[in-house]
Amino acid sequence: MKSDEKRSHRLNYLLKYYLSNPIEKDLFKRAKQMGVSDSTAKDYIRTVIIQAQKIYST
Repeated sequence: MKSDEKRSHRLNYLLKYYLSNPIEKDLFKRAKQMGVSDSTAKDYIRTVIIQAQKIYST
């Protein structure tokens, strides 16, 4: 699996998780469980929160 595919799958999973449990601290823990660095986990969180805000605003 290519790295961009892996990132996309991870982000989709995290988005579904965040929509059912909108607690940023839990989202960070979930991202870290994927074996990524702190900075990557924070990047995932930012991306997921932005996507969730777009979903809620429509």
